[in-house]
Amino acid sequence: MASNKKLLVLPGDGIGPEVMREVRRIIDWFDRRRAVRFELDEALVGGAAIDALGTPIAPETVAKAKAADAVLFGSVGGPKWDKLGFDMRPEIAILTLRKELGLFANLRPAQVLDPLADASTLKPEVVRGLDLMIVRESTGGIYFGEPRGIDTLPDGTKRGYNTEVYTTAEIERVARVAFEFARKRQNRVCSVEKANVMESGLLWRQTVTDLHARAFADVDLSHMYADNCAMQLVRNPRQFDVIVTTNLFGDLLSDLASMLTGSLGMLPSATIGAVGPDGKRHALYEPIHGSAPDIAGKGIANPMAQILSFAMLLRYSFGMEDEAKLVERACTNVLGSGLRTADIMQPGLARVSTQVMGDAVVRELDKIGG
Repeated sequence: MASNKKLLVLPGDGIGPEVMREVRRIIDWFDRRRAVRFELDEALVGGAAIDALGTPIAPETVAKAKAADAVLFGSVGGPKWDKLGFDMRPEIAILTLRKELGLFANLRPAQVLDPLADASTLKPEVVRGLDLMIVRESTGGIYFGEPRGIDTLPDGTKRGYNTEVYTTAEIERVARVAFEFARKRQNRVCSVEKANVMESGLLWRQTVTDLHARAFADVDLSHMYADNCAMQLVRNPRQFDVIVTTNLFGDLLSDLASMLTGSLGMLPSATIGAVGPDGKRHALYEPIHGSAPDIAGKGIANPMAQILSFAMLLRYSFGMEDEAKLVERACTNVLGSGLRTADIMQPGLARVSTQVMGDAVVRELDKIGG
């Protein structure tokens, strides 16, 4: 039996617990069939934590996350908590974890699986075979910069402001992640900013260029303005391999890229920190979809993004490449059989529930995993 791997599971709100339930079944499958033992702990975050504990994330939960080998996150938020103060938003949970664990690089793959090439709103010939990775800086930029706030002006009107700020070190560390990933893929990085109108963007371009010359000259580097990148993602997305960009632009571009694949319900993500002296790094894995409160409790959510997030966890936190590929293959095969949840439904195929989709993935693991 392989040594225990400590996972902290944070289902969250809305459809989070529903899709996480299907992942727990896959974790159980590995425990039973693959001689891999996961030591699981679970805690409340987001709105669920606000209701039970009075805070979006308890200090004890942060401590558990720091002690875990990896964190598997669901989703947070919903209209129930919209009227709470800014510092009591359910989303504070994920922002706190990113800060406390030093999770500075958000990895968002956008891959079009063959069975879903027709599910995109773009022409199949444009998206078929798409496989790109967006590396988004996630602890700096305009979401964290100071000063920030809302002031009341002398005439009684208000002014809201945020600050876009980056240091050389912040840019270098996320660019290094992008270059390292590119070396394992197609060896191409496109760095995205707005150097033509923003000083922070100019520093970003200069810093990425300098790092490339010093340490990654073997990787093909290009630069693109964020607005052009958005256009190019729709026009010819397969031109990209790895995109590295700021927190704000990464937020926007990764959501755009996700829809090239047909549904937010299909896409996983990871957010990673620096490698520590012991060779390990903190990492959190989550689907990029939200809590979808409008469908919560109906049993119709797509669990694939959460399942594929677990596959990323196996690959990047535990180096279990074969197991990660096994999960991904099972998901692809199930989709190839014609099963669809509502978000990716196509004419002539079989619409199934969250649980039935999970059932199918487990059966496929039995079939191909021995």
